[in-house]
Amino acid sequence: MVEIIDAPQITDNFILKLYKRIKPSMSFKATSKEEFEEWKVKVKSKILELLGEFPEPAPLNPRLLSSEETEKFVREKWLIQTEEDCYVPLYLLIPKGGGVKKPAILCAHGHGPYGKDSVAGVHFNDPDRKADILRHNYNYGEQMAAAGFVTIVPDWRSFGERIGYRNPYPGRDICNVHFLQHLILGRTLLGANIFDGMRVIDFLLTRDYVDSERIGCMGLSFGGTMTTFLALLDDRIKAADIICYATIVEHYAIHRPNFCGSQIVPYLYKYMDVPDVIAAIAPKPLLIESGASDTCFWIHSALKAHETIKRAYEVSGHPENLWIEVFPGEHSFSGRRAFDFFKKFLVERNM
Repeated sequence: MVEIIDAPQITDNFILKLYKRIKPSMSFKATSKEEFEEWKVKVKSKILELLGEFPEPAPLNPRLLSSEETEKFVREKWLIQTEEDCYVPLYLLIPKGGGVKKPAILCAHGHGPYGKDSVAGVHFNDPDRKADILRHNYNYGEQMAAAGFVTIVPDWRSFGERIGYRNPYPGRDICNVHFLQHLILGRTLLGANIFDGMRVIDFLLTRDYVDSERIGCMGLSFGGTMTTFLALLDDRIKAADIICYATIVEHYAIHRPNFCGSQIVPYLYKYMDVPDVIAAIAPKPLLIESGASDTCFWIHSALKAHETIKRAYEVSGHPENLWIEVFPGEHSFSGRRAFDFFKKFLVERNM
């Protein structure tokens, strides 16, 4: 919580009053399916505009670095190129048992020192890495692979191997540094990571065991941010699970600032709130997980976001495609409904 000093010259007082004066011009107000579809097109167009120019794709030039066999799947480590001079390390988890093309899920990591590793179940027997997985039930990439889904788990810019597992700017938030550096060079950090995510899907679809019509996406916290924008902007994603990210600007950006440069869409609130962005995913199948005891994105803000998203799915004509789970836990992957959700909307899709 920001300490507000009771004096008119304090910038935080101005920010709060400015927030209260702004009325986002593209808030969800549709009352019919036709109005919703028209609004959704405008939202996607505006988001793409605010994210800035996407890079030119470069040849993927994939390199297999290692392969590890477990009881239920093979875990491969790859390095791919997304744009010129930009490389993404990732894990690809392939369930055993061939014969049919399999559904696949892009599993996005959140903030944390180990990036993709925890989500892919990689801990090198290190106690701190194991604790990271246990604390957040964080190895959902590994869990989904054990359940029969191909999973792909990349490092995003500013995390994991892409910063050498360390912060080169001691005392500063590396996400903020990278955000400013991308911005001054004509990019946004979030836009660049969304581009990388799309290129990761490009690579995923080069695998002959992956069903291109059964691609999902899921992620916790900042991984929920990535899942939100990838699900909105990439039509190859057919179903998504946003974990502990549904919130509102008033809560996570104004009253108790809980964000960094990796999550920023410049000027977003001039046009829309976070629930509006999520609402525009409709009618695509969507699971939202919110922890009743989450102290990162508190439940009162999540419940407000849920209201807008529910209305959008109702107006879109497919309320059955929205699953909302408020689970008795903290900032973590619940896993209570995700397996059934992806089974219904990926495995049983068009069967």
